[in-house]
Amino acid sequence: MVDTQAITDNERWAGVYKLLDRNSLIHPEFEPQEEIKEFIQSCKILVIGAGGLGCEILKNLALSGFCDIHVIDMDTIDVSNLNRQFLFRRADVGKPKAVTAAAFINKRVQGVTVTPHYCKIQDKDEDFYSEFALVICGLDSIEARRWMNATLVGMRDEDNPDSLKPLIDGGTEGFKGQARVILPGITSCYECSMDMLSKPTGFPLCTIANTPRLPEHCIEWAHILEWPNVHGERKMDTDDPKDIQWLYETALARAKQYNIQGVTYSLTQGVVKNIIPAIAATNAIIAASCCNEALKIATTCAKNLNNYMMYSGNDSVYTYTFEHQRKDDCPVCSTSATKLDFKSDKTLEELMDYLKEKPDVQLKKPSFALGGKPLYMQAPKQLEEAMRPNLQKPLGELFSSGDELTITDSTLPFSLQVIVTFI
Repeated sequence: MVDTQAITDNERWAGVYKLLDRNSLIHPEFEPQEEIKEFIQSCKILVIGAGGLGCEILKNLALSGFCDIHVIDMDTIDVSNLNRQFLFRRADVGKPKAVTAAAFINKRVQGVTVTPHYCKIQDKDEDFYSEFALVICGLDSIEARRWMNATLVGMRDEDNPDSLKPLIDGGTEGFKGQARVILPGITSCYECSMDMLSKPTGFPLCTIANTPRLPEHCIEWAHILEWPNVHGERKMDTDDPKDIQWLYETALARAKQYNIQGVTYSLTQGVVKNIIPAIAATNAIIAASCCNEALKIATTCAKNLNNYMMYSGNDSVYTYTFEHQRKDDCPVCSTSATKLDFKSDKTLEELMDYLKEKPDVQLKKPSFALGGKPLYMQAPKQLEEAMRPNLQKPLGELFSSGDELTITDSTLPFSLQVIVTFI
């Protein structure tokens, strides 16, 4: 591929017209093909993420006729990205992904303007997100997806149709992937499907410490047990090559003691950072599905039927679509509080641990309040220390059965309303 070659406007639109004509997708209202072109060109789209999925999505949108595209990403390019994030070259290592990807598309495809935003999604306010006709997520972070979903749902005003911002979410995990369409307040939202997410694999501490059998056991031993012994309270920086190198060498030495093969530098990175190998083909398939949904929404050429598509390429090429239903007690898109049965003699700390593990909640550092008065707060430090004794108190001493707790978490832009009934 020659980077400097430009794709002309006519070449780009020839492919779009051919696709629409072949599949008879042209809506009766759009008799002249010029009207389809004008409609798509006026559609302002935001792409979140410029990584493996984001690069594919940006390319697809540009070649599908969308001309006003924005991309937001907080990361910089690493050499490990180059095998699949094809908008980047070795000379780009260290540069912002959003800026570099935008420059590549702008140079490559005439008539398209990609505007980069090198920042966190949380740095932008609702006024920024209200500028776009739809949003496509190519993220690898659950927390970021939950934040984006809650923000768009919160922006919707039933009296203002323009406040509805469709969200197309794509995700990949090795040879598996999913694409879904979320119409805030109408279809199920991302939070409605939290219980579908699998938790990261963990290993028993006794196995790690005493009877390691896998290379992962050796890495976790070096990470969890040996690092604090050697470095004290200094926290490991999983993005620092020196820290990863120490971890790798320590795990390798332990593996040799137990005749365990397979400890590598890349596996060490994967274990401590919970990295799942990215497959370029999976990214391409899921990005294509996301952009197909964007084309359907932007042109009204086809209605959205099933809103969730799952793909598996482990053993063959398999896809399955279904209609994911809204949860009646979803903390984001529903007005109903989540109901929870719990024993009154359990402590607040046990309730906290339960909510961290609950598949459809998955909180990290929750704070609790009752009727506007705090029961336990994670921050500031002085308040946390003052309220820490409440963690050991039975729930029956802190509130009554049927009371509604307000639970917040630093990773979420919404509060969770939970009605606890004692059993």
